[in-house]
Amino acid sequence: EVDLEERLCELDLRSDSDVPDVPPPTDSTPEILKRALSGLSARWKNWWIRGILTLAMISGFFLIIYLGSFMLMLLVLSIQVKCYHEIITIGYRVYHSYDLPWFRSLSWYFLLCVNYFFYGETVADYFATFVQRREQLQFLIRYHRFISFALYLTGFCMFVLSLVKKHYRLQFYMFAWTHVTLLITVTQSHLVIQNLFEGMIWFLVPISSVICNDITAYIFGFFFGRTPLIKLSPKKTWEGFIGGFFSTVVFGFIFSYFLAQHQYFVCPVEYNSDTNRFVTECEPSELFQMKKYSVPPLLQAVLGWETVNMYPFQMHSFALSTFASLIGPFGGFFASGFKRAFKIKDFADTIPGHGGIMDRFDCQYLMATFVHVYITSFIRGPNPSKLLKQLLILQPEQQLSVYKTLKSHLVEKGILQPSLRG
Repeated sequence: EVDLEERLCELDLRSDSDVPDVPPPTDSTPEILKRALSGLSARWKNWWIRGILTLAMISGFFLIIYLGSFMLMLLVLSIQVKCYHEIITIGYRVYHSYDLPWFRSLSWYFLLCVNYFFYGETVADYFATFVQRREQLQFLIRYHRFISFALYLTGFCMFVLSLVKKHYRLQFYMFAWTHVTLLITVTQSHLVIQNLFEGMIWFLVPISSVICNDITAYIFGFFFGRTPLIKLSPKKTWEGFIGGFFSTVVFGFIFSYFLAQHQYFVCPVEYNSDTNRFVTECEPSELFQMKKYSVPPLLQAVLGWETVNMYPFQMHSFALSTFASLIGPFGGFFASGFKRAFKIKDFADTIPGHGGIMDRFDCQYLMATFVHVYITSFIRGPNPSKLLKQLLILQPEQQLSVYKTLKSHLVEKGILQPSLRG
């Protein structure tokens, strides 16, 4: 018994150098590209592979934008599941030799539970009128949080029952691994969808800014990089970091100007229960109406302009672009540290030249949280449309009580005359 405990302690106190090696991913580059680029050096071959696949991914992204909000939500969900799979698979590969009971099954079960909770909250918030027409859904929404808790509690009990004496600490490590992975992937993807409902522009500008920063930082670093930026990621350079910052700010400002002109991008995404479709029709808010601004005196001499016309949202795009280029990369540095800890180059080999899906979206998760906090702190006010939907699903006596309270309040403020009959 004592020897067993000592061996377990040795397992728990292993240094990073003792972590089991993860099998290296295979090269998934298409054969046609390998043959076409066979005469190039490894550096330029990687450049062309990354470039071609980047253009292909951007083209696919534009196609999904054209298909509408619902397809974008499916894209976010698909990316979330794939990122979760890549991180969980690393844990499984590292510790698979210990034959942990139910590890993979419970990991996927918890993913299902957490998605059920978050997407159920979204349905309750944005599909209230649709739910009102279906009795089965009314039951699920009314007891949604209790059902979610019951599902999670079932998984929790299954985990406790799966504990094996010789693997106690390792099983708790993997339990924590699963929950941190859920926090990184599911929670952040939920925030991405919440941002999308505020208007497609709040989805596209942040995501595109991160993509732009990733591309331009790589280009500047490839051609001009000389000074290492951070030890966690040796290929990152100060030249790429600074070049990416200025390029991203300019891109965000111009891209925002283009999007702010179209209702399709600026209007909140709402579900129309009559047509069973998502609609983006509204009177654009002040954020998306052209205004005249005075140019600071120091810039007047340089630009030769005293005033400039622009959309207020373009000012907010500066904050979004700055975060995407200065703070967003730290999501990538975090991922680099994680990969170094487990002696792997990429999370997977899903995208030739890029690695896994998580390798491409490590910075997006920080960005999603920032945008959500930014909107709730500086942009979002009371939503009359959402409030009205919630009022319509109340019982008649509750609606009447709200009406009387609102009428009394408006009379006190002098907006309605006391003699008005409702």
